[in-house]
Amino acid sequence: MKIRFHLPGFTRNYHLNMLLLQLMEAFPDAFREDVEIASFYGDFPPSLWNGGRCVNGIYSEDTMRYVISTVNAKGISLRYTFTNPLINPSHLDDKHCNRCLELAQREDKLNGVIVVSPTLEKYIRKHYPNYQFVSSTCKQITDREALLEELEKDYALTVLDYNWNNQWDVLEQLPHKDRIELLVNAVCPPNCQRRKAHYQHLARTQIHYCEHLQRNGASVPFRNPESFVCPHANEQHYGTTKFSTHISPDDLYGRYVEMGYRNFKIEGRAAHLLNVMESYMYYLVKPERRDEIRLIYLLSLQQSKIIKIDE
Repeated sequence: MKIRFHLPGFTRNYHLNMLLLQLMEAFPDAFREDVEIASFYGDFPPSLWNGGRCVNGIYSEDTMRYVISTVNAKGISLRYTFTNPLINPSHLDDKHCNRCLELAQREDKLNGVIVVSPTLEKYIRKHYPNYQFVSSTCKQITDREALLEELEKDYALTVLDYNWNNQWDVLEQLPHKDRIELLVNAVCPPNCQRRKAHYQHLARTQIHYCEHLQRNGASVPFRNPESFVCPHANEQHYGTTKFSTHISPDDLYGRYVEMGYRNFKIEGRAAHLLNVMESYMYYLVKPERRDEIRLIYLLSLQQSKIIKIDE
């Protein structure tokens, strides 16, 4: 049985992730056994429906087609993070987001959409049925009965709220473990009281940004009309390991896999590339081979001019 990882960013982290696949093919003995990359999640900016993080920029349709085709050619799912909780009916005719769905829809339902808004989910299910639908961790379902109800719905996967991590008495008893995804390295501290407000802020910012582009174009700098301060927004990888909600590699490949869990999400759409790379080393590479693979990874990133390291 494969242990399936879902990795952050098919745009900003595209080259980082594709290089990871090359390393896994070139050095299979250096990676954990039975590991596979199941999906890359993210969006093509500027996506009004995007949530969880605010992502700026503009991607051409040619680039979108290229990313979709090269990711799918590896048998990997591309998942849209259409998790903006503030979507209302007036947003459903957004041309860019609809075009994103048109381009990646496949009869084999390889690609997916991560959802929060019932309004948006209903719209996508009606107009773009050939997608896997994933229930987002952004729903913040922390009530056990509500979680059990969510697990019975028609989702390919349900991403648990990170606060369920390491609650062994609950995790042991949950049904449908094969359809549950666990967020292993959340940057938020346990039971963060700012998390919902932060998601709301990011959602508003994404809408403000897209509206700004429609009014002014890309040549006019975007100035966010509101701010939000979070002391953990730039938490580095090893900073997350101190949280009680952190899932360690030993527990992941031991207790979680033994219980029947097979899907694990690594966070990092907005993190520094090297921070994301280190999380891959931590979870995917055998401990005794990390230094070797990390060096090869860094040298490859430098040679590809993805990062610059002063000589």
